[in-house]
Amino acid sequence: MSLSLFLAAALSFAPPPDDASTRVYIGTYTDGGKSKGIYTFELDPKTGAVSSPRLAAESPNPSFLAPHPNGKSLYAANEVDQFRGRPGGSVTGFAIDAADGRLSTLNASATRGEAPCHLSIDRAGRTVLVANYGGGNLAAIPIGADGRFDESKATDFHKLQGQGPNRQRQEKPHAHWIDLDAADRFAIAADLGTDSLWVFRFDPKKGTLTPNDPPAARVAPGSGPRHFAFHPDGRHGFVNNEMASTVTAFDYDPEKGTLKTLQTLSTLPDGFQGESSTAEIAVHPNGRFLYVSNRGHDSLAIFAIDKESGKLKAIGHTKTGGRTLRNFAIDPTGRWLLAANQDSDSVVVFTLDPDTGRLTPTPHKAEVPKPVCVVFLPRK
Repeated sequence: MSLSLFLAAALSFAPPPDDASTRVYIGTYTDGGKSKGIYTFELDPKTGAVSSPRLAAESPNPSFLAPHPNGKSLYAANEVDQFRGRPGGSVTGFAIDAADGRLSTLNASATRGEAPCHLSIDRAGRTVLVANYGGGNLAAIPIGADGRFDESKATDFHKLQGQGPNRQRQEKPHAHWIDLDAADRFAIAADLGTDSLWVFRFDPKKGTLTPNDPPAARVAPGSGPRHFAFHPDGRHGFVNNEMASTVTAFDYDPEKGTLKTLQTLSTLPDGFQGESSTAEIAVHPNGRFLYVSNRGHDSLAIFAIDKESGKLKAIGHTKTGGRTLRNFAIDPTGRWLLAANQDSDSVVVFTLDPDTGRLTPTPHKAEVPKPVCVVFLPRK
């Protein structure tokens, strides 16, 4: 498919039909024994009500999840430092039971780096890209037609280089996020340790990553970029900076894979004095609003996105009624936002107004131990 068709499809957002419930999967931290792995429940897209969560699969520290594009399997980054007795983390693939959402293990693969904290899948469903936070590196692992990993054919591995001014947290690279643009031509990796957004050309047939020219875009020293979000127009992007509690907007050139800084804004309200850091970032499917989660202030910062320039305007904050807000996700209809409060063991539901971007609390929430990731299963 041509790039122009990709962009046209992205800009023609239409909510899917709401005549069926939407399956939700929650990644968690299992350290401490409260959680056993990945949990699942259903969201009613008409009312925002959620079913009782149940354990879908046992798995160690499945801190980030990614569904396969065909909706038949789910993949977890196991944020651990040892796998099969050797240093390094792992990723696990699961087959999804279409009837009840339970997960059965397909197989697991080493990621060649400690503490993998994010993973993504190309649109053909052939390659998993992994960001190893502890290892400060990136890995590409092939997926077979049966959904299983083939470790013997691991396609690529990149060790990042550099450091930042904060010697406690930026003593070396700390890869925190990696994903592809709409055309699967370029991958962007957010590196907290070097204040960099590394850019790679992606070969979808070989599953390989090649450093772009220039190789990276930089944010202000000591910012600590964590996650990146593309705009549906394919020509803008945004990164939340964990350490500085800011968000930076970029122009993105989808032909060259280059990023140009537009502006940087605080994600915290004026006058806030406490400790806080950002965790997640997401653009509404209609492209009009951006959301960033604040841990410490425990709120969602809301920004309006200028249609032409891609610049941001702060329009408010919504408290999430819990402690240590981590990941959140907007449902396929664009009308609900689910936020994971890690230290309150809850996933709370908000009504989202797609015309104003405002969030309104609902009485609905799911009790899940140590939730840190929210994903919706693609509808087919």
